[in-house]
Amino acid sequence: MICVTLGRTRHKYLIAEHQHIGELGGELVELRLDYIGRTIDLSRILKDRPTAVVITCRRKSDGGRWERPEDERRMLLRSAIAAGVEYVDLEEDAAAAIPRYGKTKRIISYHNFQETPADLDQIHQRLLKYDADIVKIATLATSFSDVVRMLELMDKSKVPTIGIAMGDMGGVTRLLAARFGAPFTYCSFDSERQIAPGQFSFKQMRDLYRVDSIDANTKLFGVVADPVAHSYSPLIHNSAFAHHGIQARYLPFRIPEEELPVFLRWCRTFGIGGLSVTIPHKEAILPLLSRAEQAAQEIGAVNTVVFNQDEAIGYNTDYRAAMDCLTDAMKQVTGQDEPFKGRTVLLLGAGGVSRAIGFGLRQRGAIVEIASRSMERTEALARAIGANAISWDSRYDVRPALIVNGTPIGMFPDVDNTPYEGEHLDASTLVFDTVYNPESTLLVKSARKQGCPVLTGSYMFIRQACYQYKLFTGMEPPADVMRATLQKAISPLRD
Repeated sequence: MICVTLGRTRHKYLIAEHQHIGELGGELVELRLDYIGRTIDLSRILKDRPTAVVITCRRKSDGGRWERPEDERRMLLRSAIAAGVEYVDLEEDAAAAIPRYGKTKRIISYHNFQETPADLDQIHQRLLKYDADIVKIATLATSFSDVVRMLELMDKSKVPTIGIAMGDMGGVTRLLAARFGAPFTYCSFDSERQIAPGQFSFKQMRDLYRVDSIDANTKLFGVVADPVAHSYSPLIHNSAFAHHGIQARYLPFRIPEEELPVFLRWCRTFGIGGLSVTIPHKEAILPLLSRAEQAAQEIGAVNTVVFNQDEAIGYNTDYRAAMDCLTDAMKQVTGQDEPFKGRTVLLLGAGGVSRAIGFGLRQRGAIVEIASRSMERTEALARAIGANAISWDSRYDVRPALIVNGTPIGMFPDVDNTPYEGEHLDASTLVFDTVYNPESTLLVKSARKQGCPVLTGSYMFIRQACYQYKLFTGMEPPADVMRATLQKAISPLRD
């Protein structure tokens, strides 16, 4: 079950949002009374409530907003219990002072916004002593190991436990709460108003991840990155799963590079089916895998991992997708069956995407000039694929038939920057920007203004995702569904 946390300063807004959640089919709402900036009229808030409620009034010292006397807060909580609310949230000291009454269930909670303590088990045992129907522990995740410990705590508890590793790194604890025995999981009213770090919105929880139907039979996949919140991969893969009626979910995993080994071990133990791999892990993950396809080995980068029993197998669908898109586009421009042979390409960037594309271009006979903002990385990639390294400032000295942007310059929210100024573009040059959010980057806009043929990043993004989907499921991907889903998501950012 999903519990929507509402925190508003005025009664009428709190009541209106509660009514709206009920109209959307919500079943449970947490009412944060500590957000109300005036005398609280509890009877007004609870009258004709459209859903079951959790009453919470969090002190500032516990991460809330309540700064008035503690006696007043406890009286408010007692009044909520006397009014017959479904749940009341109590910290340890309040729980010791407020006895059980009526049918109201007691959530005994602990919050730590600085870290995830080493003694989670002891904290859990301590909270159980206060006549808990549900134990709630919410701590800040500073590592993926914290996330694993929180999941394990929920899994082994004999009393219903909601374990939340707060922050972007701990999002999986919110999405998989029911699978690990939690009676419900918390989310925000919308994506603009998080009450706690790392909360998903009600719409994301209900429609994108469909958390209420995740169970032990749900096959899990995901994207591993750092950061990961910007990724559209969960959106398009989950839309494809829903289209095919597959009991599977695709989740975001924010993992620091130093924790990749820990994360991969957890994936194998927990039974994750496959991963998309993106910035900054495409190269670092390769030596941690059991094996990789030849192209991925030669490129030196992986963007897809499939777990097969005890093996973690690496693939590079960036390579296939980019070369498919580029070959089609260059054939139209040149009218030749071997459109890259002997032609000069300017490749901007020296990361995983540039490595895959540069490898494919060199295989097809292109003369590749690489420029990035790190000369060290530029030279390393040039040596690896047999290309020429040039300085970032020299990129305008090249007269290429094709320009490929493999940098994140121009990606949302950095939409006002470009890796290549439009005044230097020639109308005969094909411009390919691998950035897909927004689709119409400043580079793409400039290229169109100069009359250049253009290939946007959305084509490559969808095609590589289609290859991944087939590797994950063995099924033909619903490409039209995936593309329409992406276009709808990025449409507010398009011209």
